[in-house]
Amino acid sequence: MTTKLSNAQIAWRAAQDIPDGAYVNLGIGFPEMVAKFKPEGREVIYHTENGVLDFGEAPPAGEEDWDLINAGKKPVTLNPGASFFHHADSFAMVRGGHLDVAILGAYEVAENGDLANWSTGPGSVPAVGGAMDLVHGAKRVCVITDHVTKKGEPKLVKKCSLPLTGVGCVTTVYTSLAVIDIVNSRFVLREKLPSMSIEELQAVTGAELVIDGPVGDLIVPEV
Repeated sequence: MTTKLSNAQIAWRAAQDIPDGAYVNLGIGFPEMVAKFKPEGREVIYHTENGVLDFGEAPPAGEEDWDLINAGKKPVTLNPGASFFHHADSFAMVRGGHLDVAILGAYEVAENGDLANWSTGPGSVPAVGGAMDLVHGAKRVCVITDHVTKKGEPKLVKKCSLPLTGVGCVTTVYTSLAVIDIVNSRFVLREKLPSMSIEELQAVTGAELVIDGPVGDLIVPEV
């Protein structure tokens, strides 16, 4: 397969599309990396389900305050004007449609926007958690993921085989090979690695890729 983007490069690409002034929730794990790549001069207000709004970068090693953590139990700092609130109020913000963007990981994304990002299999988390609220509360739901599984099987599919996190909720997928919008229950290709043909990309995608206008080159820096 053509050389693919690293996780950091996928996170960088997703960060470029977050609008100035957006309220954003980042999923636990890989999606948290997106916060490192906020474009210079752009304001992004990060929300975490455990009750913090407008947290900042991770503190230097040895300067952590373990009373200040995000939902992934990682230490954070606070920006001027940051606020704390009850867990229930945090989910009222999510469910009330007050978040502009949620960025999550995925096991599978279906062409109609269905998302499966949890599993009850060996070594997995025991429940879906707050993701089920995020995918239907945020105005825009983005997924960052490798394009295929570790076994080389497509993660972008016609229909999810794993338990669903949400139905018809994903708007854009940023993968290690492409940027794909979901429009009218179809995968619409927006960008791809310039070294990869559309035919090669289609071969590792489990549903039809629709070409609707120019397909840009997916070019990212070394990060």
